[in-house]
Amino acid sequence: MANGPALYPEIGKRARDLLYKDYNFDQKFNLSIPSSTGLGLIATGLKKDQIFIGDINTLYKSGNLTVDVKVDTYSNVSTKVTLNDIFRCKKVALSFNIPDHKSGKLDVQYLHPHAAIDSSIGLNPSPQLELSTAIGSKDLCMGAEVGFNTTSASFTKYNAGITFNRPDFSAALMLVDKGKSLKASYIHHVDRPDGFTVAAEINHRFSSFENRFTIGSSQLIDPNTVLKTRFSDDGKAAFLCQRAWRPKSLITLSAEYDSTKIFGSSTKLGLALALQP
Repeated sequence: MANGPALYPEIGKRARDLLYKDYNFDQKFNLSIPSSTGLGLIATGLKKDQIFIGDINTLYKSGNLTVDVKVDTYSNVSTKVTLNDIFRCKKVALSFNIPDHKSGKLDVQYLHPHAAIDSSIGLNPSPQLELSTAIGSKDLCMGAEVGFNTTSASFTKYNAGITFNRPDFSAALMLVDKGKSLKASYIHHVDRPDGFTVAAEINHRFSSFENRFTIGSSQLIDPNTVLKTRFSDDGKAAFLCQRAWRPKSLITLSAEYDSTKIFGSSTKLGLALALQP
């Protein structure tokens, strides 16, 4: 819904995206080939240390139906079938992996002008249950999520949060790690031609009274190039430069320096290339 609350995972997402999204310290390649017939192809390759991991996605869209089939280098096949705007639900999705016959999962997403609900259940004799909900509006909403393992009869997660959003800033407060930590985040868009934006995240752990923080910024160097920086209290500093050298084709260079490392390499470098003809 345009004026309704977003799903629970969206709480604090604007700050998280600025601080962590697109940072990559390996070599990554992505090729997307869309099609006017509704059948698209996405190939992804990732080199991490001396290991190469790749997969091929085939994406088919027709009306409200989307079928996504992924095959990776280990011959695992992942399939997800999604129906959008069915009955009163925003989305219904069925996913499963081959050869894992216990991996089936059903997701149901429902959006209301004052509520957003997302639920999933494993399609096996001892299913994993997950439920998240958010209530309010697009400007102010609160929500919670729970996960329950029916085999052990125990909760795998329970978190809660509240967020306040405006066009130029967003603030969020979340209780995470099964109530063991309190996380606060803030992002502010400065009224400047280069779109300068700053964000901060603070995490307080109740058991050890430990506080961790991360700050970052983002700005445009030119209309096609964005520069991001990130600093954290553990002595790590990172930067990212991403350039759109043609529409929907991006080249991203990431680097991180760890000032606490005395032995070994204290610098990580990563390169990601995303192509779309």
